[in-house]
Amino acid sequence: MPNNKTALVISAHAADFVWRCGGAIAKHQQLGYDVTVVCLSFGERGESARLWKQEGMTLEKVKSERRREAENAAKALELHDIQFLDLGDYPLRVDDDAKFKIVDIIRAVQPDFMMSHSKYDQYNTDHMYTTEVALEARMIAQAWGHNPGQKVLGAPQLYLFEPHQTEQMGWKPDVFLDITEVWDKKLAAIHCMEGQQHLWDYYTNVAENRANHFRRNSGGQSGGRPAKYAEGFQTIFPSCVDVL
Repeated sequence: MPNNKTALVISAHAADFVWRCGGAIAKHQQLGYDVTVVCLSFGERGESARLWKQEGMTLEKVKSERRREAENAAKALELHDIQFLDLGDYPLRVDDDAKFKIVDIIRAVQPDFMMSHSKYDQYNTDHMYTTEVALEARMIAQAWGHNPGQKVLGAPQLYLFEPHQTEQMGWKPDVFLDITEVWDKKLAAIHCMEGQQHLWDYYTNVAENRANHFRRNSGGQSGGRPAKYAEGFQTIFPSCVDVL
């Protein structure tokens, strides 16, 4: 049983966790959490165009390169653990054996919170499929009758991180996280993703825009925290509180 607080990120492809919640990972690691990332695929077919343009490229070479990039990014974020299930992409498919492996990981980690993709993504169905799997695996992990004797899961929040074309996905953030103090770690991780350099500036701009939203919603001109970089998330489950 983990001694520290824990978090679990379920990422469709090997770069998604960097762009979309790298700041949350680095910040919670800094706060003493053990954060685990599970990459369901390497994004070898659909998210590695730059590599495929190289002469003599093969599927295994692409996978190896994407794994190297993700492992380097994990080091930059000081990630506790990263696991690769190598389920393939475009399309991503998760059979029952793989699904139960994800359940085993959830129960082993016992996350205080979980993260995955938006519920809808018509531009990349691997993403929304991953969240469907994450929700189902979370449900199974809570079932006392699944592998009796294992510690069952409680009820961790599932945070949905930002999709690439936000306004098209019906994704509405209700949580903004200030990542200014760990931005250097996220930027270093972003620069590890050499196969998708076209996204480096894009996700820097996203972080700056979300920081503007953070400032406006944390008090604005009347005392808002001067965040420079932030990430946005949408929650799936209600928050249970004693005071507002």
